[in-house]
Amino acid sequence: MAKSNVNVKPLADRVLVEPAQAETKTAGGIIIPDTAKEKPMRGKIVAVGNGKPDEPMTVKVGDIVLYGKYAGTEIQVEGKDYLIMRESDIYAII
Repeated sequence: MAKSNVNVKPLADRVLVEPAQAETKTAGGIIIPDTAKEKPMRGKIVAVGNGKPDEPMTVKVGDIVLYGKYAGTEIQVEGKDYLIMRESDIYAII
């Protein structure tokens, strides 16, 4: 298992995700203002819990994942924004 550089250790089946940056331009080159940006639904796993006794974790530190638009709880650690969520809130590893 890879070592996380964040001083947060999620419990049970929870993971800590660093969300990807929101898109600033459309495919056509139009700049999107901050008020109209979509929440990112992709991020990088930076810490994982140990899993449940009967369900081992399937994601690991460094995986890029897709998750629901409103999944997880936003937290701030050392000035950076993260999401903490259950592994079941993750849809796919890409």
